[in-house]
Amino acid sequence: MSTLNINGSVHALAALGDPPANTRLLDLLRDGLRLVGSREGCGANACGACHVLVDGRSVAACDTPLWAVQGKAITTVEGLPARLRQAFVDEQAAQCGYCSSGMLVAAAALLAAEPDPDEARVRQALDGHLCRCGAHNLIVRAVLRAAAHRATA
Repeated sequence: MSTLNINGSVHALAALGDPPANTRLLDLLRDGLRLVGSREGCGANACGACHVLVDGRSVAACDTPLWAVQGKAITTVEGLPARLRQAFVDEQAAQCGYCSSGMLVAAAALLAAEPDPDEARVRQALDGHLCRCGAHNLIVRAVLRAAAHRATA
């Protein structure tokens, strides 16, 4: 493995010190590439704060080794459409913001698969993502706003 495709750019692993293949994707993103939007919450794929898209599917970067993403397209919160991020701002859907990156990634995966989800489907898609501030209702509204904006755009 010599390169990774992250947010549409190819990154040579040699330039990042040739990390071992079992290095966590989260560590490479945050420490190697300074893409700090994905956060370490639990380190055990239980909170959702570290999620990124891998070939369009939301996965936990905290327990995904580099060997598992070789040849795949990785998208971090930094690479998501501005429209989705703006919906979170418009709905004031983040208090502390710690969960926001994972919520945004899960929402992006949902909207790519289902452009016009209902509230129940949005809640289901976000179910594995914890928000300790209790902003879930605002987050759901933000995802529905992003879906509605997409439909009218």
